[in-house]
Amino acid sequence: MIIVVGGIKGGSGKSTVATNLAVMCAIAKHDVLLIDADDQETASDFTALRNETQSDKVRYTCIKLTGAAVRTETLRLSEKYQTIIIDSGGRDTVSQRAALTVADVALVPFVPRSFDVWTLEKVSNLIEEIKTINPNLQSYTFINRADAKGQDNDDAAGFLGETTVLTFIDVVLGTRKSFGNAAASGLSVVELKPKDTKAIAEIETLFKYVFNVK
Repeated sequence: MIIVVGGIKGGSGKSTVATNLAVMCAIAKHDVLLIDADDQETASDFTALRNETQSDKVRYTCIKLTGAAVRTETLRLSEKYQTIIIDSGGRDTVSQRAALTVADVALVPFVPRSFDVWTLEKVSNLIEEIKTINPNLQSYTFINRADAKGQDNDDAAGFLGETTVLTFIDVVLGTRKSFGNAAASGLSVVELKPKDTKAIAEIETLFKYVFNVK
């Protein structure tokens, strides 16, 4: 399975989602490749930190690719790896478009704020365009970095649910310090101690949905 975590607005936590899913796949015994196709190179930096500081933790392979090479190299490597996760960043780039042309699944997180949610139409247009090349692409949107409470979450969910291009899934990842604390240590939130059971439950819900785990 080839999964792209993307969008066209920065700051929605795409790298957090991508790196957590990569680690969780590795824990589940997948042969995992994480491709960093984002100019900010957050996934690469996270992996380097993990390799330096967490020698006892599960491993996955991480490489950096940009531009058209994202498509050609992903196709070449798809026979070697069971799961490929591509962190494509938060802009409409050649790298992201190349990734989407070969992806099975596109995950587009949204922060429940008006300027973030308003990019939904542009994302929908991008996905529709890509589907002329990759008609089997399954695209999903969900809320990330949600508020602990308040109307913004519900308003965003209602708005995202109106699109017919992307499927809105009832997965909400909260704004939790544990995600940042885990990343700063080269860990997935499921590995962090003491455990944040709410954060673990949230990311596990997303993992189970994407990988159809009962």
